[in-house]
Amino acid sequence: MTEGERWLASMTYSLFVALAIVCLFLQYLAQRTKSQVSSGNNKHFLQFQKKYFIVYFLALFGDWLQGPYVYKLYSHYGFVESQIAMLYVVGFGASVLFGTGTGALADRFGRKKMCICFSIMYSLCCLTKLSPNYYVLMLGRFLGGISTSLLFSTFESWYVYEHTQTYDFPTEWISVTFSKATFWNGILAINAGVVADLTSEWFAFGPVSPFIVAIPFLLLSGALVAQMWNENFGDQTTHSFKACMEGLSLILLNEKILLLGIVQSVFESAMYIFVFLWTPILDPGKPPLGMVFSVFMICIMIGSSVYQLLSAKHVSSQKILTLAVFLSFFSMCLCVISTNPQDPKLMLSFIAFLVIEISVGLYFPSMSYLKSQVIPESHRANIMNWFRVPLNIITCLVLLWLHTEDSKAGNRIIFVDCSLMMFIGALVMWRLDSLLAHEDVTKGGKSSFHEEV
Repeated sequence: MTEGERWLASMTYSLFVALAIVCLFLQYLAQRTKSQVSSGNNKHFLQFQKKYFIVYFLALFGDWLQGPYVYKLYSHYGFVESQIAMLYVVGFGASVLFGTGTGALADRFGRKKMCICFSIMYSLCCLTKLSPNYYVLMLGRFLGGISTSLLFSTFESWYVYEHTQTYDFPTEWISVTFSKATFWNGILAINAGVVADLTSEWFAFGPVSPFIVAIPFLLLSGALVAQMWNENFGDQTTHSFKACMEGLSLILLNEKILLLGIVQSVFESAMYIFVFLWTPILDPGKPPLGMVFSVFMICIMIGSSVYQLLSAKHVSSQKILTLAVFLSFFSMCLCVISTNPQDPKLMLSFIAFLVIEISVGLYFPSMSYLKSQVIPESHRANIMNWFRVPLNIITCLVLLWLHTEDSKAGNRIIFVDCSLMMFIGALVMWRLDSLLAHEDVTKGGKSSFHEEV
């Protein structure tokens, strides 16, 4: 290990300790806010949260167990970066072609049923990782793409319906749940990284072991859904294809939904591209990748805690989302500088990546809350899956370009593209903020969706 490599490793461990202390302090302050205290005193709400969290967190843990070793497993099987990029494209493509239909199916036939389907399908995806055959791995990516669409739409749709329709809790408590989910998501990711590292490195079971370990968590999640959750639906009066088209027309006819979808597309596209690139960018410095991943997750938790504190100060969710977009734009610009092939700056890239993760921690609870207020219940899962179509297309196009790109300057060009996307996102947020400010969405007011459409 060179002097520079030792310095980077030492800096990573130091940042882990320092940021963990900052995170704990911010979370302590967040737990003392008024919304946390009032919702925390309602035992029925806490029981409802527990019923949602135990299932959702098991599903997330199964997902996170796979994250640190997807790229490494494909590399372990002897595939080069361009082949790995194509495997990622298959996953994103499956989300585009088939993920949208799952939202309509969930709204029509039941979100509980689709959550159970998720646990089975994602478990099958994990089993395919046992094979080094490229086409079997492609099948796994196909199943994983559909499963991911279900994970990030159907679970949330089920929760919002139960919160607002079944239990009639205050709408402002939705943001409490989503901010907690984002915070604990970071903790789950850190622990998943540790477990994955133990099974693959310490116990020497290899990079496929985290995927096998994930299966019982995914299946347990589905079993608990079957046992604990009520069934709820969206619009059951129309066929699936017609429901899909209705969801698309609702997006195009309502400016707030359309703008929110654009913001999600550009932000999450840049985020997924970053997920693919951070390992090959930092790897030349030989940092402890498991610890780097843990530091990233702590930054997400810091962002989530800041969201809770800002919400307690009556800063609207759209303002916080705007802050997240600007932070992401700033960090992508830093990445353009740091990935100069003639003079790469690994430390600057690392710092930029930390800012990206903080913006992610701000983004998810604010975006989830705004979607709960703006998207109509009848087509919630359907519309949320439509939101994922452009982001998957954008990510696929970038990875396909990377598939044919031999120059080391490719990463820099990709970050230029990400910076442009985030600049567009900032402009869209300026317009969306002006629309939502008039409706007082974040204070529990009803969206004027039905009056506009």
